[in-house]
Amino acid sequence: MLEIENLDVAYGRFSALEAVNLNVLSGKTFGLIGLNGAGKTTLIKTILGLRHPLKGRISFFDSDGSQLLSQNAKKHIAYLPERFEPPVFLSGREFIRFSGTLYQKKISEAEMDEAAKSLELDSAVLSRSVNTYSKGMRQKLGLIATILTGCQFLILDEPMSGLDPKARVCVKENIVRLREEGRTVFLSSHILSDLHEICDTVAVLHNKTIQFYGSPDDLMKQYNKSSLERAFLEVIKKEKVAA
Repeated sequence: MLEIENLDVAYGRFSALEAVNLNVLSGKTFGLIGLNGAGKTTLIKTILGLRHPLKGRISFFDSDGSQLLSQNAKKHIAYLPERFEPPVFLSGREFIRFSGTLYQKKISEAEMDEAAKSLELDSAVLSRSVNTYSKGMRQKLGLIATILTGCQFLILDEPMSGLDPKARVCVKENIVRLREEGRTVFLSSHILSDLHEICDTVAVLHNKTIQFYGSPDDLMKQYNKSSLERAFLEVIKKEKVAA
């Protein structure tokens, strides 16, 4: 689905990413792991074309690859940012309809109601103005709008942000369902136990590059740890010692 080769990204003289190589397989769930400031959001923005890399290639589907994705490729990608702030002057339903129009997709009321139900959100809330929503409600709205675009490739940056444990379970169930539909999900999260549950593959981004790529279980086995969190800590500890 997505291949990144030797990607370098900088902010002026500050190097943010160096020699990043990554594959995201079609129909799978991929998790990006890293500390705050490791460059996860920078990598996502570069994939989306919101930042221009110094060098490297980004290939989507069967494209030849270039530094930026083509406009045609972007039509197949839906993105939910970490700090999701929908327009407060719209109702939830209006925002979902607007999101659909960006992808030439008409979204029915029934689809909205079913998606809200899957996230334990009262569908009546969708008729209210967004400025009445709590943080958790806004996050659920963003997830609904992103999923209902129908895109084959979904990028979710910290999708569990602001959600209680019950809502997190609902989000994970939705992500599993998306994979069953053959859709590809790229997500970042600090809740590594969630990534262990739902991801086929994970990558650890640390010291500006990818330090591990493989299944969550392989990462745990490599460092003989019983949790993904502890295995991740061993990766960054090793890199710190090596530095």
